Amino acid sequence: MPTVAALRDDAVALLGRAGIADPSVDAELLIGHVLDRRRGEVQALAITAAPVSETDAATIRSLVERRATREPLQHITGLAPFRSLELAVGPGVFVPRPETEGVAQIAIDALYATSSPEPIGVDLGTGSGAIALAMATEVPHARVVAVENSPEAFIWARRNADAIAAPNLRMVFDDLENALHDLDGTVSVVVSNPPYIPQDAVPRDPEVRLFDPAHALYGGEDGFDVIRGVSRTARRLLVAGGALVIEHGEAQGAGIRALLEADGWSATATHRDLTLRDRTTTALR
Repeated sequence: MPTVAALRDDAVALLGRAGIADPSVDAELLIGHVLDRRRGEVQALAITAAPVSETDAATIRSLVERRATREPLQHITGLAPFRSLELAVGPGVFVPRPETEGVAQIAIDALYATSSPEPIGVDLGTGSGAIALAMATEVPHARVVAVENSPEAFIWARRNADAIAAPNLRMVFDDLENALHDLDGTVSVVVSNPPYIPQDAVPRDPEVRLFDPAHALYGGEDGFDVIRGVSRTARRLLVAGGALVIEHGEAQGAGIRALLEADGWSATATHRDLTLRDRTTTALR
């Protein structure tokens, strides 16, 4: 009978040859997914040479082979962790990244900093709903609105919103520039993780290049097309002194600050993520 240790070792070897950055992590998560065990439990089972049924072993090998083709781990398991949440993801929606958790933190802090007893936060281009759901669950006295214009992504966002059932979250399917005229001049925080990759810049990672939807990646010739729309929409929505929070690529901070200042924003600033890369630019209305 196969053991957890043997399956783990085989998976690590295959995923390493496939170029996976952390093959042991992915191997243990896939084994845990099949066995319904946490990663630490998988490690303990490997140490004790715990046996695995032939059926489960075959399933584990099949999932590892899928991962070796560079299919995203989150597509295989169907889940993506984000802060305190576990989100359903799959084809048609951008998989939320750890660096976006810091972007959400900035938006959450800005919501808490407002004097309003019921501040409004808006997530433009919500994708899976990650940032909006984080704001809604972590700032329960706020009203949060998530806007998405991709039918495929909106299905995933709606599914996550229904599962988490935050009573202060509203989902809106609409064009990002034409949405929420009923909230003009009333919003405290607008946050967005828009598509910002220049059209001719092809991502290196196969997980991104082959599996993330193009509408969530590419932002026109210079990468700023959707960001320009976010700037215009946010200026319409925000109260005086309201905050705009935008995620972007590590080399785009200066360009986005210039774009926002030209649009009339003040106090523009770019913030680094935990890897010390420029990740988020903020501004005040």
